[in-house]
Amino acid sequence: MQLSFADALPPESTPVDGEGAFSLERRFDAPFVAALAMREKQVQQSYRPIISIHKWFARRPGSVFRSLILSEFAEKELREAYWAGNRFDAVVADPFMGGGTTVFESLRVGASAVGCDVNPMAYWLVRQAVDPIDLDAFRVAGRQVFDELNSRIGELYKTACTSCAQEADVKYFLWVKTCACPGCGKQTSLFPGYRVAESVRHPKEVFTCPACDILQEFGKGEEKACAKCGLDLSQGNTRRGKTSCLDCGTEFAHLEELGSPPEHRLFAIEYQCPHCYASTPGRQFKSPDADDHRKLRQAADMRESGAGDAVAGLALDGLALEDAIPDDAIPEGDETNRLHRWGYSRYRELFSSRQQLGLGILAGIIRKVEDRRMRHALATVFSDFLRYQNLLCRYDTYALKCQDIFSVHGYPVGLVACENNLPGIPRVGSGSFIHFVEKFAKAKKYAQAPYETTQSRGAKKTVPTPGESIEAAVVAAEPHPADRAAWLNCSPSQVLDLRDESLDAVFTDPPYFDNVQYAELMDFCFVWLRRILADDDEAFRRASTRTAYELTGNRTLGRGLENFTSGLSEVFVRMSAAMKRGAPFAFTYHHNDPAAYVPLVVAMLDAGFTCTAVLPAPAEMAASLHIAGTNSSILDSVFVCRKREYAAAAVSLPAPRGSVAAAVARDVASMKAAGYACTAGDLACLEAGHVAGEAVRTLANGEWDPRAPVGARMAAVRAAVETIADRKVAARKVAARRVADGKVVDGKVGAQ
Repeated sequence: MQLSFADALPPESTPVDGEGAFSLERRFDAPFVAALAMREKQVQQSYRPIISIHKWFARRPGSVFRSLILSEFAEKELREAYWAGNRFDAVVADPFMGGGTTVFESLRVGASAVGCDVNPMAYWLVRQAVDPIDLDAFRVAGRQVFDELNSRIGELYKTACTSCAQEADVKYFLWVKTCACPGCGKQTSLFPGYRVAESVRHPKEVFTCPACDILQEFGKGEEKACAKCGLDLSQGNTRRGKTSCLDCGTEFAHLEELGSPPEHRLFAIEYQCPHCYASTPGRQFKSPDADDHRKLRQAADMRESGAGDAVAGLALDGLALEDAIPDDAIPEGDETNRLHRWGYSRYRELFSSRQQLGLGILAGIIRKVEDRRMRHALATVFSDFLRYQNLLCRYDTYALKCQDIFSVHGYPVGLVACENNLPGIPRVGSGSFIHFVEKFAKAKKYAQAPYETTQSRGAKKTVPTPGESIEAAVVAAEPHPADRAAWLNCSPSQVLDLRDESLDAVFTDPPYFDNVQYAELMDFCFVWLRRILADDDEAFRRASTRTAYELTGNRTLGRGLENFTSGLSEVFVRMSAAMKRGAPFAFTYHHNDPAAYVPLVVAMLDAGFTCTAVLPAPAEMAASLHIAGTNSSILDSVFVCRKREYAAAAVSLPAPRGSVAAAVARDVASMKAAGYACTAGDLACLEAGHVAGEAVRTLANGEWDPRAPVGARMAAVRAAVETIADRKVAARKVAARRVADGKVVDGKVGAQ
């Protein structure tokens, strides 16, 4: 049915009509956007290199937010405007800027941006993406830091080639956790499996024998038994939390026997010899020799004493070694409690002695860089590459590379750890300092001249967007539309000092109640980075990124659904007060349970909004670790809101047509037109989104009291959602009966 807002129309309101009204709702081209977004999410850093500035979580596709902005402001149709350079005078805000997608896409099209996030790491990475930089000077500065770092600790990452005996560069050191056997008291290695490399990127499979401490290679189909002692290498000695001692055979729960923190043993090295690698089939592996173990002791001694040539002079205008290495305790939390269960109590324990030494020296070197802009850029590189320089990294036996700590959104504690070469080997491997310098440079090059990527005959083709740039002046107060500046804040959005009726649009991706624990994860980087930046930026003078204003549920900290709802409402209300009369407030969200939308419906109603559209847009990659093999959705619902009095004054509001089922059917058809077949999880999420949108419209047309207790407001929304959801279920039952009775029209169930 066509929804009416006549009952909410104030007598003094001016009618809204014309081609420019409700542009976003009319012009958003769902099939076009879906095709773009699905391609982007396959290799997001290729389509949007700007995201390589620094790790952030659950980034939404830039193509979706570019399309939302262009649908609202461009005069051309989206399919034409998308590939062109654009320039609009507007102020666009994002109260939950996270990884900065809204800020980047707004600045690209010439608008000024207001971005806000309570997390200092989010604030910092967006600032670094936006702040202009001389790329040639940055590359020079990065190379100078690399050369100094390499001169101090490079020898610790050398090994003897087993083929030619000459010095070679180590790519990765592989470590295994150990603990004392409660039966015999001897240290036993905790191997979930003995395989080091699969026979995909290496001609043979590589296994380690824990009894003989040697690496051996086997062809496909060969029996996996140690040639020296006969040990079966086909499976490890640890499984489902239990370990069998390799000496006495005692089986025990290893988590109960581990030390605090767990001990590790070096058992394998992958290296690359400059003299014979080119003639060697596959990769080069070796068991550590006496000199490798000597270098380990040398690094531990230097770390412990803070002495030696590598450390000499480090504190002059920089950081003393001990001051550069964080000694912060790991606080309790939903994610950090996992570290506690494994015996880790301080962040520095997540790093080997050699890693602590190298990272401490590198932090001191960067702190000495005189040019502020270069120092900040290199500090950002340092922070980002930490995720590849710790004892929670794992070695991918298929791809033969290091997996970073945040390849899943948590603190995964594996039994086998991968230690990366810290300075790095230029043009070899990944995850080292020199590689992240170049990654940062590529991201900034894109920021200076962004482009779009399309497919032409199966190959990618870049399309320049002339005149667009992500870099812009970073200012200390709210900018005006023509300023083309960015005002970035590390503060709660509900206290942001905004001018009334100054915002032309708000586009955001608000947190989920059961979202990733951003603060708990980002503290891993923050505790290091604040030792470099505390003198330069107030946001890094606190002990943690955690704050009471963070809007995620957290069982450990006692943050429940009412807390989340209240905080979300305060932000929506603050943004609404600063928005122009007809400005859109659009946000992305997905969940397959309609009850999960209750806080959002409350926030929309408290802010005086009604929902003028719910649009489908891909948000995730189907093969993502978080999606594959589950019933999860890759689709977001994009909620488009306008102020109720503006929508009520519309002469021809493009309100949703028909039932929830009809709306979902239109979404499914749009995705099919983009080449995507919706899954059961997608259907559940789309339905839940449309139920929430209908609940907003239903309650917006009645009496809503934003001053009522939050529990009462949530109850009212929950009742409305349940009523609408029950109607949907009833409609399904009617449809099922019609099918059973044979009452089907043109192969489809009759109208619901």
